[in-house]
Amino acid sequence: MTDEARTPDRPLLRSPQDGELLDVAGVEHFFKLTGEHTGGRFSFEEFRLAPGTIGARPHVHDGHDEYFYVLEGELTLHTGDGEVTAGPGHLLAATRGTPHGFRNAGTVPARALCLYTPAGYEDYFRDVHAAVSAGAEVTDELLAEFRSRYRTSSYQDPSSAVL
Repeated sequence: MTDEARTPDRPLLRSPQDGELLDVAGVEHFFKLTGEHTGGRFSFEEFRLAPGTIGARPHVHDGHDEYFYVLEGELTLHTGDGEVTAGPGHLLAATRGTPHGFRNAGTVPARALCLYTPAGYEDYFRDVHAAVSAGAEVTDELLAEFRSRYRTSSYQDPSSAVL
């Protein structure tokens, strides 16, 4: 067992400024806990989106679950059956195999929490951030390439498919 995979032997207290900030395609991801802190069990972030920002186009995860909790503003959430608007206190459980996505269609910034279980998807955000920092342009193709490394694929609504 490596040090990174060990579960802490006592509670871990993180102060408000403790974490890893990753700006990915206009979304500020602030990871408070990563797999390194939790023995790989889960990761936890607070994220912010400016008005008019797409957080993630509809996609499906096969290797982890995500739980979104809205703190401020509104998120427009894709649920596989269309979109819904969610404000403070709303929770979306995007378990493995379920299509989901999110954006801020509102007029004020949105702030939310996201829990990933098991941990590991934070590396997707690290990879995209590193590529953009090195000069890559954020395109659907770039995101699809990185997503595929983390058992994630784009979602096409079957009702909108052209025959």
